[in-house]
Amino acid sequence: MRKLVFCFLTLLSGTITWSQGGDDSLIIKSIANEILVNGRAYDNLRYLTKQIGARLSGSAGMVKAEQWGLNALKQAGADKSWMQECMVPRWVRGSSDELKVTNGAERNHKLAVTALGNTTGTGPNAINASVIEIKSFDDLEANKDHINGKIVFYNYKFNPRFIKTFESYGDAVLYRYIGPARAAKYGAVGVIVRSMTHSLDNYPHTGATASGDTIPKIPAMAIGLRDADWLDDQLQKTAVNVFFKTGAHFLPDTIGHNIIGELAGTDSANEIITVGGHLDSWDLAEGAHDDGAGIVQTIEILRVLKTIGYKPKHTIRFVLFANEENGLRGGTKYAEEAKAKNEKHLFALESDAGGFTPRGFSFGGSPEQLAKVQQWLPLLVPYGVYEITKGGGGADIGPVIEAFNIPGAELIPDTQRYFDYHHAKSDVLENVNKRELELGAINMAALVYLVDKYGL
Repeated sequence: MRKLVFCFLTLLSGTITWSQGGDDSLIIKSIANEILVNGRAYDNLRYLTKQIGARLSGSAGMVKAEQWGLNALKQAGADKSWMQECMVPRWVRGSSDELKVTNGAERNHKLAVTALGNTTGTGPNAINASVIEIKSFDDLEANKDHINGKIVFYNYKFNPRFIKTFESYGDAVLYRYIGPARAAKYGAVGVIVRSMTHSLDNYPHTGATASGDTIPKIPAMAIGLRDADWLDDQLQKTAVNVFFKTGAHFLPDTIGHNIIGELAGTDSANEIITVGGHLDSWDLAEGAHDDGAGIVQTIEILRVLKTIGYKPKHTIRFVLFANEENGLRGGTKYAEEAKAKNEKHLFALESDAGGFTPRGFSFGGSPEQLAKVQQWLPLLVPYGVYEITKGGGGADIGPVIEAFNIPGAELIPDTQRYFDYHHAKSDVLENVNKRELELGAINMAALVYLVDKYGL
């Protein structure tokens, strides 16, 4: 009876007396209550998006976000916090991106476009050329003798048959990432890529592209879906010539930082669990889902564990990674420095799939480790997570997972709306739901607690 009274009182107060122990479900309930009643994640996201906004590596927004992140970790109760320096690329969009028809009845018709990240510019005189539509890489090879001097339009659609939309993204994103380099090999002077989205709006979606070192670098743009369909329709009827201009360019690398906070371990302080998201975002919007959500969830996990009085066995490190979008310099630096210091890492967890309702975790580890984590699933089901599947962690934690050969995991929210906003101007606070964001933080905090308590 006394134990039941104790558990009831601790649930009301939101604080567990850890020397007394506590059932896992009650501890996780305490985490959930604190986040749902007193959570700071949405308020933090509001500040990050509305007061700082876009924060591409090397920009003024990046500097502001780093200082904010350091202060936020301190306010959340970090035992220790610091900035870990790393060099980051400084890509600048430059003047307005422009694409318009220059011939026929649709002369001067403007299309919604945005330069792809890391692309080169056209120079002050722009490019005037005809457009050739390419539906696949096989189509590119079949038409390689007709590409020289033209602008390649990759009109490869997101596959609507995939229920999990990250599969659609994985299927299509190569046209954005390596498509320009492949077109340049055959003499293309520019590339237009259908945006990586199922969305019904006409916002173009940016994202990184890679140009090879041994071929000419050519400018590349993404086009909104409505205008992609319009251009496709025009090309079925007649030749289309366009004015194609972007001022995109690189400046010299500059100094950026991973922002790190810690809760010190009690029994095994030299063993580290990493939790994080990436602080940078593309320059088109506020980066609310990508990855503001992961950042504020990371900070919230620190805050809630500190608030309920949890004393972790292992050191838990909360990392706001630099430069995920167009370089992965932050994740790489974190792993390199950890390796150089002979640190011992046990597990890494990331949130970089948006702030939507949590559905599961993708887990990378041995079959035995996966089976162990799946045994905890009943503890997470009340908060929206119903599966833990074989997979792995996100991009930022990939280097530390590889460096130390440890298991990693990523929060998997519902994916249906993520690519409506991904890398587009619509990725704003108003498209994030407070409750969904908080449920993601609850499940991440619960998984961190369980890994810390039981190990892998």
